[in-house]
Amino acid sequence: MKHLLSILLMCVVAFVPFVLMRPASDALHSAPAKCRVRRARIVAAGDLMQHQPQLYAARLADSVTYDFAPSFRYIAPYFRKSDLAIVNLETTLSYEGPFTGYPAFRSPASLVDAMYDIGIDVAALANNHCCDKGLRGIRSTAAILDSAKIYRVGVYPDTLDYAARNILYLNRRNIRFAIVNYTYGTNGIPIPRGTVVNLLDTVVMARDLSAINHDEVDCVIAVVHWGNEYELHPNREQRRLAEFMRRNGVDIIIGSHPHVVQPAECTADGVTLYSLGNFVSNQRTAPRDGGLVATIDVEIVDSLSKDGQTINSRTNYALRLTPVWVHLPDYAILPPEIGDTLPMTPDSRFRYNRFMRDARTRLNL
Repeated sequence: MKHLLSILLMCVVAFVPFVLMRPASDALHSAPAKCRVRRARIVAAGDLMQHQPQLYAARLADSVTYDFAPSFRYIAPYFRKSDLAIVNLETTLSYEGPFTGYPAFRSPASLVDAMYDIGIDVAALANNHCCDKGLRGIRSTAAILDSAKIYRVGVYPDTLDYAARNILYLNRRNIRFAIVNYTYGTNGIPIPRGTVVNLLDTVVMARDLSAINHDEVDCVIAVVHWGNEYELHPNREQRRLAEFMRRNGVDIIIGSHPHVVQPAECTADGVTLYSLGNFVSNQRTAPRDGGLVATIDVEIVDSLSKDGQTINSRTNYALRLTPVWVHLPDYAILPPEIGDTLPMTPDSRFRYNRFMRDARTRLNL
């Protein structure tokens, strides 16, 4: 991605209840006399998990069919209004049971139906639970996502699939994206022979990122599974890796694994989301009982020559963070505009308010 070195990009914070906005300065939107403006919206969420109580809640009366749509009904508009929606899918998928939660996740294929229905485009698979069900789990997860036409990245059933999909290229509203995905490990479970799981190896990552033709790609996104569980701030290794990725051409970093919300940064160089926390899970103790949905608006202003050729480009970013809380009994993901008015028990109202208050305080929302 090309940037005008002569222009300093800034992000200013505008307060909206429970929402953080860091739009680019208005000065950046004053376009040249002959220019082209391209805009796309990315929506990203954190850890999409399926613990055993979630499976019980989704199981219908016939004890065979599972319906996960109720979990996503309130948050669906965020994803449906996006041009590119990404989640960390922290479970394997299968057409057949037994379906299991922690510590070895296997979820029904119908989970993908709910994901597709709300508009999720990309499932990042490289996380510490991707090998929970071995080779069979990797193959079935890939096949189920492929059948639903949801893109996947980070884990590959074989080397041919890895060669074809390791870097995921997508075009949204004439903005060209490249997406990569890495994890710190697989909980000590051996990676099945013949499969590929992308690990946080800087040598491999540098090779992957150098293979991206930045003249043909406008924005590079890295989804990374990193950090320490339940820590509220990024550690030294996360910051080191973020700097490494930035030096190697990554524009947007989307972090997962800590299961709690960590700070986010929006600068002239791009966006870093250290941890979006839990998108949906059965982790009920604060602050693990919720997470963030990040909305990233990418604007590219191309200066054009008289014959329409691009002379140079600059990129502006706007970041909005929306805290979301998981409400039982159906594990509904609640954004503030729903949660503030939805009838709840006194205990649920207390927990909801506590999560929103703490998220607002820690993230300066």
